[in-house]
Amino acid sequence: MEFLIPIILFLVTGAVIVTFIFYRSREKQLVIERGLDVDMIREIFKKREFPYALLKAGIIILFFGLGLGSGLLMNVFTGVEEWIPFLIFVGAGLGFILAYYAGKKAEDTDRKNGIVE
Repeated sequence: MEFLIPIILFLVTGAVIVTFIFYRSREKQLVIERGLDVDMIREIFKKREFPYALLKAGIIILFFGLGLGSGLLMNVFTGVEEWIPFLIFVGAGLGFILAYYAGKKAEDTDRKNGIVE
């Protein structure tokens, strides 16, 4: 039964790649059918609702990992398992707070420089 795992992995990966290519070509067909020019297409794809989502997610994941790692270390040093969830929540909370302020600062900088309306 274990031999099915790599087969399913390759089938699912192939299906995802084929689906991505199919929908990308379908999108290009629709753009051509509607008669949009290159500048209009660039304007459509330039608008981003959450420009700093990856920055914020990265900061949150970083602090979650730091909380998990420090919780595991505290468990090893003290033998008390309650450190793990405590430090995970503290790290994730600090990550959310820092991500909010980092995103806000980046958006303010963009507004000041005239990048974002």
